[in-house]
Amino acid sequence: MSRIGNKPVALPAGVEVKIDDNNVVTVKGPNGQLEQQINPAVHVEVKENEVILTRESDDREHRSQHGLSRALINNMVEGVSKGFEKKLQIIGVGYRAEKKGKTLVMHLGYSHPVEMEDPEGITTETPDANTVVVKGIDKALVGNYAAVIRKWRKPEPYKGKGIRYENEHVRRKEGKTGAKA
Repeated sequence: MSRIGNKPVALPAGVEVKIDDNNVVTVKGPNGQLEQQINPAVHVEVKENEVILTRESDDREHRSQHGLSRALINNMVEGVSKGFEKKLQIIGVGYRAEKKGKTLVMHLGYSHPVEMEDPEGITTETPDANTVVVKGIDKALVGNYAAVIRKWRKPEPYKGKGIRYENEHVRRKEGKTGAKA
C-alpha cells in the first residue's frame, strides 16, 4: 500500500492543473508553468481543489510509479506556487563568489575564476561573497545546478575548505601527528 501515493495533492489558490489524453500533467501558477509525463498505469484526476492519483493494479511497478507520480506532481505544485531554493556556502581563504549579469563568477583557488552562466529557469544570487543561492520552480533543476556548482570545489575533510550546502555537516579528520622518537 502506497502511503504517499494515496495522499491527495492540495492545490493552493492560483494554481491550476490540466491532464491531457497522453497523461501529461501541466501545472500553472503564479511563478510559471511545469509539465510532466506520468506513467499510464497511474490515473490522475482533479476533484475540487485536490489532485487524486489511483493505480491500475498492485503490481510492484505500479505501486512504485504511484508514489513517484504523486511526489512529482506535489513538487510541481509547490514549485509554481512557492519555488525552491538551495543555499551554498563557500569556505576558504580567498574563496568568494560574485554575480555579473547572468553569470556567476567564483574564485576558488584555481589560476582562473570559474564562470557559470545561469541555465534557463534558474537564477543565482550572491547575498554576500561567501554565499550562493540557487532559485527556480523545478526542484530537480535547482538541485542539479547546485550540485554542479558544488562539484567545482567539494569540501575537504582536513580544513573544511570548499563549497558545501547550507546545513551540510563535513566530517573532519585529524591531521598528521609529529614524528615519534
